[in-house]
This record gives sequence, C-alpha cells and structure tokens, in this order.
Amino acid sequence: MGCCAACSALVQGRQTMAEFSQKRGKQRGEEGLSSAVDFLLANARLVLGVGGAAVLGIATLAVKRFIDRATSPQDEDDAKGDSWKELSLLKATSPQQPRPPPATLSQPISPLTPSPSGPEGPANTEPQIVPQLISPVPLCLTFQERLLAFERDHVVIPTANVALAKQLACDIALELQAYLRNKFSELPFGALVPGGPLYEGLQAGTTEHVRLLAPLVLEPGLWNLVPGMDTVAQDPRCWAVRRTQLEFHPRGSSPWDRFLVGGYLSPRILLELLRKALSASVNWPAIGGLLGCLIRPSMASEELLLEVQHERLELTMILLIAVTGANKDNRLLLAWPLEGLAGNLWLQDLYPVEAARLQALDDHDAGTRRRLLLLLCGVCHRHPSLGRLGRGHLTQVVLHLGEDEVDWTEEALGERFLQALELLIGSLEQASLPCYFDSNVNLLGDLQEEEIDDMGYALYSGLQAPEGLL
Repeated sequence: MGCCAACSALVQGRQTMAEFSQKRGKQRGEEGLSSAVDFLLANARLVLGVGGAAVLGIATLAVKRFIDRATSPQDEDDAKGDSWKELSLLKATSPQQPRPPPATLSQPISPLTPSPSGPEGPANTEPQIVPQLISPVPLCLTFQERLLAFERDHVVIPTANVALAKQLACDIALELQAYLRNKFSELPFGALVPGGPLYEGLQAGTTEHVRLLAPLVLEPGLWNLVPGMDTVAQDPRCWAVRRTQLEFHPRGSSPWDRFLVGGYLSPRILLELLRKALSASVNWPAIGGLLGCLIRPSMASEELLLEVQHERLELTMILLIAVTGANKDNRLLLAWPLEGLAGNLWLQDLYPVEAARLQALDDHDAGTRRRLLLLLCGVCHRHPSLGRLGRGHLTQVVLHLGEDEVDWTEEALGERFLQALELLIGSLEQASLPCYFDSNVNLLGDLQEEEIDDMGYALYSGLQAPEGLL
C-alpha cells in the first residue's frame, strides 16, 4: 500500500507539472528550469501532502541553490535568504519524527556469535584465549552531553581568572578615577564602579567587556528626562537630558552646561572629551607597570575601550559615562556613539533590569535560564555569521522563553537551547524582536537585510544539525 501511495503521488505530481507546462508554454534555458523547481516547491503540499512537502523541500534545496547560483551569480545572498525562510516554513508544518532515546546511542555492541549453519572447520584442540572485555565506551554523545561539554570548555571561566580580572578592574578604576579628578577637577564625576556580567556570573568566556561606570553628578532640579519618542529622533531606546530652571539658574551655573547642545546635555561631546584624554593624556605604561600588566586604549572603536594584557589573561574594559538617578524610575542612561538625529540622546541601558529579571525567574524554580544565556552568547560569539547577535538580543530571547511554564532543569537545557534557536529564526523571518520591557523597541532594527539572511541561514542549518554550532 505504501508503494502504491508513493507511485500515485508521483503520478499526480507529474500530471500537475504537465498542466503547468501547458499553461505557461515552452520556456527554455535558465528561467524555465528555475521556475519549474519553484513551482514544485510551492505546490508540493498540494500533491504530496504535508510530510511529503517537507521531504521534497529539503531534497530540492541543493538543486534550487545550484540553479540560482548558476543563473544569477550576483544574487547568491538573496537565494540563500529565500531558501532558509522557505525551508523553515516547511519544517514548521511537517510532523516531527520521534527521536530514539539517547541511551540507545551509547549502549555497547554485543559480540557477534558464529552462525550455526556455517561450515564446520577442523576441530581445534588447542586452548583458546578468551578475549578480555574492556569497559564499554559511548559510541557517540547526545546533544545534551555535547552542550554541557561546550559549556565546560568554552563558557565557564576559571575561578582564579575571575578573581584576577576583578582585581585588575578595581585597580584600574582607582587609577582612572584619580586621573579624572585631577584632570577635570571642575567636573563632578562620581566614583568609578566596575561591574557587568563578570561580577554577576553572566560572563561567557571573553565575549563581554568589563564595565567601568563613570556617573555624572547632576544638580537636582536643573535637569529632567525627555523620552526619545518625544524628540525629533523619535527613538524609543533613548532619552534626552534637558536643562531646566534657566530663569533661576542661568546657563553657566552648572559645570555641565559647557556640554549643552540646543538646551540638551550632549553625550557626543563628553565622549569626544574623554576619548582624547584616554588616548593622549593618561600615562598607561606607568599604570600598567605598577599593576603588572599592559594597558592600551583602543582607537579602532568609537566606544571608550581599554585593552588589558596580563601574563595569565586578557580582558577588555569599557568606560561608560552614565546618568543615574535623574528621575524616580532610576533609569540608567549611557553616553553611546549613536548615529543620525539620536547622536545627542542617551541610550537607556537595560542590562541591570535584564539581569535582575533573569535572576528572579531562576530563583523562582531553580531554573537554568542564565546558563542558557551563557551558552547562546558563547555559541554566537564563536560563529562567523552570528557575531552580530549580541548579549542584548540573546537576553531578550531567553526572557521571552523564560516566562513559559516548561521544564527549566539542567536535563532540559538542550531542549531549551533548540527552542531558543527556533524563536530566533522566527524573529529573523519577521525582522522583529520586541524588547521584553518595551514592545515599541525592535532590537533587530539596526541589522541589514544581508546580515539577517546570513544569520537566519546559519541558525536554520544549526537547527538541523545543532552539533555543528558547538
């Protein structure tokens, strides 16, 4: 019956193709062959059913991509982007086949016994040496086991390295704070505070910078915050810091008034001031010699980065100029190198609230959401096509998944990892990843279409063979 059904489906498929050819006429060359493959993919579900459509879609992917590359070499990236989106839709409608239990993959193979029907040879009277059985070894590892091995080898940071990195960050923070107070004595900078993922157990290898927060001490009553949507930039991620009370405290009465642009405190001017100071004024060789390391400011990035090399480790520190406590919500606003009309706006930093929310969710059910985030960060950082997916994107993915009432124990970590890949693929298909705390913010809005296609294809391929991502 199965063979007859397959033959019937094949005959129907040929008839459908024949009708299509009669309607369209004779098309030759590259356009005809590509159109036939496209038509077959589009109508596969009608002819072969849902399951057959998925199999046919995967089987013809290589042919379709070969045709697209041969006929349109200049549109290779577009063909790749279309293919992963089409196949992800096919996968979403196809029934999933049950996987064999992991234990069957690691069971030892029983030794072969001679067949009783085989020809009998001459009797051997010499004593036979019985081979000694060795302890069985797994033939292969399950994905869960590979994931935990990747975590051990590439994600977890040795405790001694964490302690050393914290000590270096603290010492550099003290030296830099003394410099700022001597160099810019008229500007009231607050105490420099090192922090970030390294300090909260959320650092995956060397994927994140050690944060060095330099808060501005603003006079109460002279400044207030304006949402970015209410400015000409209309950017929901940002806020403007506006100077107020000019009738009672005219411009110049605050030391920060020298950084005003159109009545707003400009982060761009502050960044440029500190960039010049870090690159030209600070005696980094002397500080590095005192701390037993080499410190260099990074001039290749618009961010204020310090590259630190120690004989035991390397780390990157980022100096963040911040506005804190400017309103009752205690938002953390950062001076960030934004482009366009948002250049004079302050970027709201969601890291503190994200980390607190993840911790609260894990504490509620002793879950592994934070471990999942570390694994995703480690995988994307090491993959050539997934580097644009930073901690902000991946944290939002885990937060969206974290609300589901599912198993968050260590035994389900592999399943949650694959679920996160599926959510990312769906978000890339729509080019939309809403912020967990503000749905008006699309975290994929800054990505180019080519970048989305590259990441989508890499993630879809990884979902088919997840071991290749590790």
